[in-house]
Amino acid sequence: MKYKLGDFVRFVDEKMEGFVTRIFDEEMIGVTGEDEFEIPVLASKVTTVHGYQAPGTVKNEANEQPVIPLTEFKSKGVYIGVVSDPKANSVVHFHLINDTSYQLMMSLATEKQQTFKGEYAGIIAPKSTMKIYSAQLAELQLWPKFTFNVLFYTTQNIEQPLPLTVVEKFKAKDFSGTKKQLPLLNQPGWLIQLDEPELVIDAQQLKESFFSGAEEKTKAERPVQEIDLHIEKLRDDHQFLNGAEILKIQLDTFNKTLDAAIVHKLPDVTFIHGAGNGVLKHELHKQLSKNNKIQTFMDARKEKFGYGATKVILK
Repeated sequence: MKYKLGDFVRFVDEKMEGFVTRIFDEEMIGVTGEDEFEIPVLASKVTTVHGYQAPGTVKNEANEQPVIPLTEFKSKGVYIGVVSDPKANSVVHFHLINDTSYQLMMSLATEKQQTFKGEYAGIIAPKSTMKIYSAQLAELQLWPKFTFNVLFYTTQNIEQPLPLTVVEKFKAKDFSGTKKQLPLLNQPGWLIQLDEPELVIDAQQLKESFFSGAEEKTKAERPVQEIDLHIEKLRDDHQFLNGAEILKIQLDTFNKTLDAAIVHKLPDVTFIHGAGNGVLKHELHKQLSKNNKIQTFMDARKEKFGYGATKVILK
């Protein structure tokens, strides 16, 4: 298969173009255009649009090796940055982010059901990035096992680290955290550090953590007065969760926020639950009716929320 996920292609027989968002087999691919509909098409019926460069792609100038003062030489900072495709959100791209002062020689291989494949090999200059892999996020459970191999190189008088090998089988929890702004790429995404610093255990801090008072462990942050319980606001991996898991996460957030509001003596707090099928609203009202710290609760401002939010008045 000569095409990869994220490639920009044009149809041979029609005035259409789009991005490769699925590879069915060696002969058939899926192409998504501006209307966001995926069209199955024979790979022989499209052609690559040369010269297209995806946003966030950083030019790799690995041969340039500027001299860096030893006090400014950065030895840690090798990451995998995973970002959504700007045109096809169902596709994610893996970027090797070299935030160190070393030149990196890197390879990526995958393995699935004893089938091995070399996916990428190349040189990444200091303070630069390179796209090395693409995949469908919704098919995460079908992803192969990844093996990242990294060699460090510099012409300067600095001891070079040992080669780095990281084997990773990604799970949904790896993408459950909030997206953050990725270094060098300057795009939101998930960041995975390959050269994790060695764990140094401070015996005194460990001892203090065991014997710290209960009141210190139960400090609650002051919540905002409007809490959105829609699952897409709480978890980035919501597409992998079933109904029961979603409801549990929403109720856990509700209870944690309500407890914090009571501790901080807020006069009221509003929970945005949406109209939907009414299951979440019913559960919230059932728990509120049993809480003796609650003065009353009601539908929040209908002109703003409709029937999709509950305002809680605290005692």
